[in-house]
Amino acid sequence: MRAVYPPDDGGFNGLDDVADAFEIPVSEGAVMPAQPRADALVTFPDGRVLAAPIGTPLEAYFKVWLRDNGRMAVAAIVDGRLRELTYPVTHDVTAAPIGMEHSDGGRIYRRSLIFLLTTAAAELYPGVQVVVDHSLPGGAFFCRLRGRPNFSADELTGLEVHMRTIVQADAPIRRKVTPLQEAIDLFRQRGDDDKLRLLENRQKDYLVLYTLRNNADYFYGYMVPSTGYLKLFELRLVDESPDGFILLYPRAEAPDRILPYTPSVQIARVFSQAAQWLERLGVEDIGHLNRAVQSGRARELILVAEALHEQHIAEIASAIRRRHAEGMRLVLIAGPSSSGKTTFSKRLAVQLLAQGLRPYPLALDHYFVDREATPRDETGEYDFEDIGALNLPLFNEQLVALMSGRAVTLPHYDFISGKSVAGPCVRLTPDHVLLIEGIHGLNPALVPGVAPDRIFRIYVSALTQLNIDRHNRVPTTDVRLLRRIVRDALYRGYSATATITRWASVRRGEKRWIFPFQENADVMFNSALMYELSVLRPKAEPLLLQVDPDTLQHIEAKRLLSFLRWVRPLTDELVPDNSLLREFIGGCILETYTPEEGTVSTKPEEF
Repeated sequence: MRAVYPPDDGGFNGLDDVADAFEIPVSEGAVMPAQPRADALVTFPDGRVLAAPIGTPLEAYFKVWLRDNGRMAVAAIVDGRLRELTYPVTHDVTAAPIGMEHSDGGRIYRRSLIFLLTTAAAELYPGVQVVVDHSLPGGAFFCRLRGRPNFSADELTGLEVHMRTIVQADAPIRRKVTPLQEAIDLFRQRGDDDKLRLLENRQKDYLVLYTLRNNADYFYGYMVPSTGYLKLFELRLVDESPDGFILLYPRAEAPDRILPYTPSVQIARVFSQAAQWLERLGVEDIGHLNRAVQSGRARELILVAEALHEQHIAEIASAIRRRHAEGMRLVLIAGPSSSGKTTFSKRLAVQLLAQGLRPYPLALDHYFVDREATPRDETGEYDFEDIGALNLPLFNEQLVALMSGRAVTLPHYDFISGKSVAGPCVRLTPDHVLLIEGIHGLNPALVPGVAPDRIFRIYVSALTQLNIDRHNRVPTTDVRLLRRIVRDALYRGYSATATITRWASVRRGEKRWIFPFQENADVMFNSALMYELSVLRPKAEPLLLQVDPDTLQHIEAKRLLSFLRWVRPLTDELVPDNSLLREFIGGCILETYTPEEGTVSTKPEEF
């Protein structure tokens, strides 16, 4: 390999760099060929250009380039397309590294790590099936076993040692396009019923399989070239989930190490409950969902899923009523984007009315400071998600007054002028309860002036999702993004490209202002619905197909399409009109419902 620009300074050994990377024998005295060229050029972000023989894998170029600047790559963007490092370079291209700090890089690393785990487990414990169930806060996958009890501490230590042995061997991970029937025969022989269910709906006559050592498996995304890339991981037993273990992986904010793990008892409880529901219904993965849709069970699944939501909301309302009798007056509701907070809040209000309480929603948006006083983000733009964008002294003063039964003139924020003006005058009665929905609801800094025993906090999010199979997860973040793509197109006229472009900023705000405080919740509400991917597919798919292939957003659109196509579509006619899903697909009966109507006087002269 040679440097075209800047000129070779003697730091490389020509073709030997490629030979060292891929064990290609090179005859002594070999030189780069003269014109006409038989090599391909790769231009890197710093302007450096490297050349190697046509067909050289991308990894060889990156090993030379990354060796000098110390960066790590697990994949690359090549001429606007996401590529594996095994991609053969057949013509001149531009390439940028994708590391674990990048969302796609993190997914590739975690996917490859799962393959390493399942391969090592299959070698040590033949016949045991490892199920990668869900992710946990702090960078971990919860895994459990089929076919035997959970690993003991010694067995898990032995498994980790075996994984590190495979990493040390730098075993290649090979990609092969396999005839569909050959893949089906492999999975049938191994007893992989989840894969067989999934392939019942396969339209193409082939399947891409990856092989590590003697283990072949299907994964719906790219892999690292070899196990030598997978040095960062830990296996651990956890007290909050004794029926399984966790696989720790590096996070984007610390791609060079494993961060300390903090247990989440509430999250573990939610996942355990969801697993019991899905097992009871016989819908444990997308293959099961497809069978249910195909066999006409969709109506039953929708009714049961919605009944479980309503049951949980009623239980939360009952808990609020009990706490209200002890002096609690404030309910704070928080959750990430597209979690269904708005519809949840309105359905909770209905349940509170049924419990004899009078809910009064208070909008945080009206407590914005004047625009010129709003904090700015790193780009210099106004940051309305920063808690400093709220007039916290006024907010806390009025909360205390309202909960004490005093009359309060609420502010009204004029978004056109960016100024706060006087709003309605309100006084609440003893049977009222304040409902406040906003991203800062679980942050103690929001209500320092209110005693903790007068607050009830609720965290709302799509916390679980059906996985494709036992090794291929569907992140709940992806489901929320699909919800938002569909809603933005329906209500705001945004393209999928526009929504995907904004998503990174949305996620940064969630990581800063929501996720660190989720354990402060008194209760967590799981807004996921087991059937929703079937309903979202026919609405999201055409929007994703409109994303320009020549844009970076197309990488994300292609990834979302790749797993959506495993799901059998379902029309929305069976979705109830008060479903949380209606917040995103339209037709929600609660869209114009405001629970404060007729419950409180807003005229100053009445006080």
